Amino acid sequence: MISVLLVDDQDLVRMGLRALIAGEETMRVAGEAADGLAAVAEARRLRPDVVLMDVRMPGIDGVEATRRIAADPDLAATRVVVLTTFEHDEYVVDGLRAGASGFLLKNTPPADLLTAIRTVHDGGALLAPSATRTLIREFTAASPRPLDPHPRIGDLTDREREVVGLVAQGMSNQEIAEHLVLSPRQPGPTCRGR
Repeated sequence: MISVLLVDDQDLVRMGLRALIAGEETMRVAGEAADGLAAVAEARRLRPDVVLMDVRMPGIDGVEATRRIAADPDLAATRVVVLTTFEHDEYVVDGLRAGASGFLLKNTPPADLLTAIRTVHDGGALLAPSATRTLIREFTAASPRPLDPHPRIGDLTDREREVVGLVAQGMSNQEIAEHLVLSPRQPGPTCRGR
């Protein structure tokens, strides 16, 4: 039985989530909280398997509540899924950095939400498709891979380096020939070191 703590400042949202989970034989609602501080207290008291965490709430927000739950060694087995109506990039990144195992929008179909609860309970992680785009953009912008030139690049002539650069840009032989004002059938420089 997967125990789930529902955290949202809107009674109607918690009621809907409660009804959804109550219809599942393998899940139960462990408890509810209407703000971030209560969420942390209830998580410590109830030790749920999964917390469905809203982001924007009174007191401390869902990101800070997630951070506190994830940092508590007594709650090491508790997984948090951030569930929000807001698709702001900072919520995605901050929620994951805080220790959330997933990030979903509240318009997620009910069957997908139930699958998400099972996925994080089983140790997996998941993201809404829009959150995946945000995370990829953040990751690629924040940690560009340093490019080290090949140690033998200095052995190439200027023209050979130019051709290698055009190949790296994805140009075809025909495009390279046109760029260099050459005929593709015209014999050109041979590559050394083969």
